[in-house]
Amino acid sequence: MNETRATNPVFPSGRYGHRRTPGARRRIVPIVFGVLVLVASVLLTVQLYGRYGQTDYQSRIVGWSKDSDTRLTVEFEVRVPAGGAATCVLRARSYDGAEVGRREVRVANPGAEGPITAREDVPTRARASHGDVVRCRASS
Repeated sequence: MNETRATNPVFPSGRYGHRRTPGARRRIVPIVFGVLVLVASVLLTVQLYGRYGQTDYQSRIVGWSKDSDTRLTVEFEVRVPAGGAATCVLRARSYDGAEVGRREVRVANPGAEGPITAREDVPTRARASHGDVVRCRASS
């Protein structure tokens, strides 16, 4: 059995330039890049949470009544900060779940603390089976 020993190649000096030694420079670049990506992610998360996260305008459906084939009355509660106003989107849906009516309403809080109960009519294109509150946000 022949045994061949591997040796490191020997290059003529000055012909191929200076060889780099693996060192700190190659390790720092990925670490700095990772830290920058992490910081950017945290800043973006904080900004998006501030814009779309927890809000003071929390709503819940209380009930609805089918007044006719062209109208549904939705009763809902919305928590609005004192002295503020909210714009809520109400939706009427048919038995198969299709949206048959939508309305945007403004609910104002005159200064009392606690949830405000409101009743609003939603015009519909067909007979609705139930209604819901899609979202509530600060009124502009």
